[in-house]
Amino acid sequence: MEIVLKNTNCEYLEIFSSLDLDNINIHETFKRFSSIKEPLEAKIFAVSESISSHQLAKLKTHLNKINVCSLRIYSNNRNTVLSGKSLKIDSVFIKEQEIKKKLLSLNSKKKDDILHKGTVRSGERISSNGNLCIIGDVNPGAIVSAKKNIYVWGKLLGIAFAGKSGNKNASIASLYLNPLQLRIADVIAIGPKDKPKNYYPEIAVIDKQTIIIKPQIIENKN
Repeated sequence: MEIVLKNTNCEYLEIFSSLDLDNINIHETFKRFSSIKEPLEAKIFAVSESISSHQLAKLKTHLNKINVCSLRIYSNNRNTVLSGKSLKIDSVFIKEQEIKKKLLSLNSKKKDDILHKGTVRSGERISSNGNLCIIGDVNPGAIVSAKKNIYVWGKLLGIAFAGKSGNKNASIASLYLNPLQLRIADVIAIGPKDKPKNYYPEIAVIDKQTIIIKPQIIENKN
C-alpha cells in the first residue's frame, strides 16, 4: 500500500510505502504535517491488498487531524473498495496494471534527495531516490533507505539501507550509530549489542565486502 500526500499546488509532500495501519504510533507519522494550514489531498493505492473498514477509519481519523480535505482510494481488491465506500471515502476499483502506472508516474515526480526534519518513529518508513538526510533520531522499529547515502543528524537506532540500487560506495553516517541493522548494497550487518562508548559522528562503509564503522572525519579545507 502506498499513501501519497500533496498540497493544493500539487506538490508531493511525501509518499509513504508499506505503512502499518495497525501500528499504535501511526499518528506520529503524520504529526509533522499538522503545522500546514492549507488543505491537503491524500490518495491510497492498494494493490491486491484487503484493508478493513476499521483500519481505514483509523487512518482517516489521523488524516483529518492534518487537514486532509480530499481522500481517495484506488484498489483492485473489492473488499478494500467496499470498506472505503462504507466510510463514504471516494473509492475506485481499477486494474492492478493501472494502479502500477499511476504509482510509477508519482514516483517519477519525487525529489531525488530528501531532507526529513523530526524523529522517525517505530513503524515509519522513509525512502529516497537519492540521498536521505534526517535531522532527528531514527527509533528502533523504523526503517530508512536511500539509493545513495544516508545522513542522520541524531541517533540511528533502527534499520538503515543505503545504496539500494547496488551502489557499494554508498555510506551511512550518524551522530550516534547504534542500529538494529545496517545494509549497504547487498552487504548486511547486525548492530552491536553494546551501546557506543563514544559520542562522536561515525560512518558505515563497505571495506572488502564487509561493513565497517569508523569515525566520521570532517575535513577543514580553510
